[in-house]
Amino acid sequence: MKKTLILGASTNPERYAYWAAQALRQAGHEIVNVGIRKGEVAGVIILTEKIQVPDIDTVTLYVGEQNQAEWYDYILGLKPKRIVFNPGTENAELAHLAQEKGIETENACTLVLLATGQY
Repeated sequence: MKKTLILGASTNPERYAYWAAQALRQAGHEIVNVGIRKGEVAGVIILTEKIQVPDIDTVTLYVGEQNQAEWYDYILGLKPKRIVFNPGTENAELAHLAQEKGIETENACTLVLLATGQY
């Protein structure tokens, strides 16, 4: 199973980040929730600070491109194997920076990847 950091985690059940947290946990993946508001989703507390977490396989983004720059160093510093840019979060600049560091990038939907067995 893949340890996944959800950037843009939300307690709002109408948000895709919320659905992804639930789906990842149901599929047996360990999740780390990071967001701007405290709370809990899928039984995991949302971290509101940029805490370095070891062994992250995937960072799945639910933060729009316009708000990602402040997260670049944090995301790249996690040294994930891949970054999933969910619909609406696509960012050529961050993808380029990640690829330069050997991090795979994917413009995809985490929920679709899970549902189709491609996660």
